[in-house]
Amino acid sequence: MKILVLNVGSSSLKFQLIATDKNAIDTNSDHRLARGQIERIGGEAIVTLSAGNAEPTRTTASLRNNADAVEYIIAWMIGGDSGVDITSAADINAVGHRVVHGGERFKQSTRIDGNVRRAIEDLIELAPLHNPHNLRGIAAAAAVLGTHVPQVAVFDTAFHQSLPETAYVYAIPYQFYRRYKVRRYGFHGTSHRYVSYRYHQLTGRTLEQTRIITLHLGNGASACAISAGHSVDTSMGFTPLEGLVMGTRSGDLDPAIVEYLGVKEGMSGGEVDAMLNKQSGLLGLSGVTADMRELLAEESANNDRRSRLAIDIFCYRARKYIGAYIAALNGVEAIVFAGGIGENSPSIRERICRNMDWLGIQIDADRNAILKDGAEGRFDRDGARVELWTIPTDEELLIARDTWRVVNGEEPHL
Repeated sequence: MKILVLNVGSSSLKFQLIATDKNAIDTNSDHRLARGQIERIGGEAIVTLSAGNAEPTRTTASLRNNADAVEYIIAWMIGGDSGVDITSAADINAVGHRVVHGGERFKQSTRIDGNVRRAIEDLIELAPLHNPHNLRGIAAAAAVLGTHVPQVAVFDTAFHQSLPETAYVYAIPYQFYRRYKVRRYGFHGTSHRYVSYRYHQLTGRTLEQTRIITLHLGNGASACAISAGHSVDTSMGFTPLEGLVMGTRSGDLDPAIVEYLGVKEGMSGGEVDAMLNKQSGLLGLSGVTADMRELLAEESANNDRRSRLAIDIFCYRARKYIGAYIAALNGVEAIVFAGGIGENSPSIRERICRNMDWLGIQIDADRNAILKDGAEGRFDRDGARVELWTIPTDEELLIARDTWRVVNGEEPHL
């Protein structure tokens, strides 16, 4: 089955075309036929496309909306020069969508129908920056491929629906949870779920045998405590703002700061929220950039104090969460790093893991140094009590597999 995976943003669209079925899932032999992204939809868009493992090509195209973007990528794929192994739109058997917020209703990936679309609409107030665009992607796929092609929603929040009440209920008047469902939802669930699955596959351990901490570290960053394959705590909360320091998000802070800055700076609640989401984190601390690669280069070349401070706070916050989740899980077998920073920065992994020998966390510098550019492997020292892994995440592959399972009447699972 050839499955088109779509991740639609406000003015962007990322896609992959993946061939998968039960045998491919069981043998880990899924085939990636195409991938790419379109940026600046609504005008002269920047289009990056790649067939299979070929080098990507970049061009521009005038694309007014998401439907135009979906139509463009399908026309490219079925064109004779693309190198993609399909000849018509009819070769696309299903569409899988990343949908950010599923609230409490969606505990697993779900086939999209009118009721599901309305439920995603009802959740817009919980994810106003994401769910509307996810819905536009669903509408665009239906408009281009036809309503007979099945579509599946894979929710970022679904993996964290296994959190116990003690982890997801905030210590505010309980009626706000009852009335408005103010609670910890967690995000990056598809990434944490894939990394957990891949860890079990690599080690041969059963789910019941395993307690792990996964760290998805990129421009957005989150930690997750996983026991027996289930999320039992995670750092992101009611929104993706809570938790670790991120590229432009502050992560944890005293909520009284919001009113204090509003008074001192004459900022509205919305302006403070925008500042915490878009002008804080690594960018706000360094005053230079939200890109960890640039911060590490600035620190190395110029010994810039604020770049170093931003890096140190980023690593310290991650280390605190590791300690907290080891306590919550009563010990762990492994800590797994994923995401752009987690997968590609030996320096950041080393800084996060240093001086944690008492907890059984010991890093092997040589093994750590070679794990980058998508490499997968262990970097703990021989004899260390806690395994350390780098496992590149593959959310698109998990979305494709879930889509196949849902379309074929199977329950999504690790």
